Amino acid sequence: MPELPEVETVCRQLRAAIKGKRIRAARVLDEKIGKPGDTAGRIILDVERQGKWLRIRLEGGQALEFHLRMTGRFLRLEEKGVPPHARFLFSFPGENIFLVDPRRFATLSLVEGKNRRPGADALLELDAGALRKKAESRKTAIKAFMLDQKVLAGMGNIYACEALYRSGIDPRRPCRGLSPAEWKRLSRSIRFIFKEAISMRGTSISDWRDLYGRKGDFQNRLRVYGSAGAKCRRCGGEIARIVVGGRGTYYCPGCQV
Repeated sequence: MPELPEVETVCRQLRAAIKGKRIRAARVLDEKIGKPGDTAGRIILDVERQGKWLRIRLEGGQALEFHLRMTGRFLRLEEKGVPPHARFLFSFPGENIFLVDPRRFATLSLVEGKNRRPGADALLELDAGALRKKAESRKTAIKAFMLDQKVLAGMGNIYACEALYRSGIDPRRPCRGLSPAEWKRLSRSIRFIFKEAISMRGTSISDWRDLYGRKGDFQNRLRVYGSAGAKCRRCGGEIARIVVGGRGTYYCPGCQV
């Protein structure tokens, strides 16, 4: 699933490519995605991200709101033709931008105003003190707490594993038991990993590609995710895979305490 760095990557690319342009045509190619109505002829004012949601603001106060879910991504094409698994089309003079989605879980709707989603954005609104306060009355494991989109909008499984590893925190620990220093360390780790992943256009383990069809590069920087049985680069122990909150979780038992 595209997580915050992947959605931020395509958000920035789309903003650079289509902001200020007038939509020549906007067509739903697969009605399962949603029925946003006809937006042809309207100017795109901006492209924004909140958590894993992507919002394309239009003149007149409305916005097209996308969630890419498991395999959704945008693809820009200058030549004619429709790529496989295309579900939605933006047409501009000289180029087409498709939403491609093999598993057909991505959603689209036309919303009024900003229609802000719940949860602090895991990059733009990350605050160690606020996280600690939210965790005070909760017994849930820190990994599951991080994946709650009402807590950290945009956080996903890959980056939660990596941030906990970088912070030296066991993913099974009750979130309310973390010290103020650990919350600060975890927040710094989240911010560092997200910024690095965005600079590398995200993580391509399976389907993810950017607006121009290129893979991200952050999979080459992963330290624990997908590495069960490998040697920890920090302590030499063995990376383990467990399940926390129903999600496959990778960590080092030797140095995450």
